[in-house]
Amino acid sequence: MTNTLHSAAALRAFAAQLLQKGGLAADRAADVADILLAADLMGHDTHGLNLLPPYLEHLGNGTMAATGEPEVIAERPATLTWDGKQLPGQWLVLRAMDAAIPRARIHGTATVVIKNAHHIGSLSAYLQRATAQGFVMLLHSSAPGGSTVAPFGGSKGLFSPSPMSIGCPTEGLPILVDISTSITTNNMVVRLQKQGRKLPKPWLLDAQGQPSDDPAVIGAGGSLMPLGGEDAGHKGYGLALMVEALTAGLTDRGRHQPGFKFNNTVFLQLLDPEAFGGLPGLRSQMEHIAAACRDNPPRAGGQPVRLPGEAAQKRATQQEREGVALAPGVLDALKPWAERLGVALPAALG
Repeated sequence: MTNTLHSAAALRAFAAQLLQKGGLAADRAADVADILLAADLMGHDTHGLNLLPPYLEHLGNGTMAATGEPEVIAERPATLTWDGKQLPGQWLVLRAMDAAIPRARIHGTATVVIKNAHHIGSLSAYLQRATAQGFVMLLHSSAPGGSTVAPFGGSKGLFSPSPMSIGCPTEGLPILVDISTSITTNNMVVRLQKQGRKLPKPWLLDAQGQPSDDPAVIGAGGSLMPLGGEDAGHKGYGLALMVEALTAGLTDRGRHQPGFKFNNTVFLQLLDPEAFGGLPGLRSQMEHIAAACRDNPPRAGGQPVRLPGEAAQKRATQQEREGVALAPGVLDALKPWAERLGVALPAALG
């Protein structure tokens, strides 16, 4: 991470201005910018503002649709199926949440599935919006055009990293689980290759199916291992199949219609605890579990146990207040776009 800090508000405005100049309406640009910056705030910088250059390129060549509305494919009182028409993924997911919340208040649960969304970014960036309103939220996505993750026992890429997530309220910070069904992500592999670095462990397979820690194998017929790696990759493989069923299966948009690699298929579900045992009971139960996890004695020489999403939320609060440390090279990559679109780069703090 760089030591140079930038105002979160300035970065958010900068990203929104670039997207507006690229063709998005102000509200859509603001939604995309907000979700991208949320990833940077939480430290998930592979899914932050570094995605702006390809997004702007896609707006320019039409592979991200700047205008239009999602098409309703199917609708029942507690369910919706949309064709996202390659509209901005962040805007679509936030609109899906808007549609799901009143349905969940009435029916106890609501599910929205979306096919043909543009890339939706970091799943964690959405969860806290739901938990703040007292919901449990499930959010999963797959990329039909992505085939970099091998099934367990195989040697050729078939799946995308297909992340899955859940956000759950407690009496304190919500629990935010956001994991890929692969052992690492495409963006991390690309970043390490650009930096001339290896992966921490042999999490990749080369073209012959042999374990490797060299990011270069991905461009030479290699693949990512499923979550669990050589020893327990059957579990990540099973989770990948589950995400495929909930996204590609429910939307009828999957790997036999691969299409553009930034195309995402989305499963979003809200659960209203008041339709079950009640929100106070959920908060109490999950806070008890959270406290028990934190109080669990750490391994010798290890760090204290923390909850998923805890460090990210604390980091986001601190960076919103004190300034954001972007990953090296992010603003350098955006400088040509800023010059082309006539948007001033944000000044560093202090």
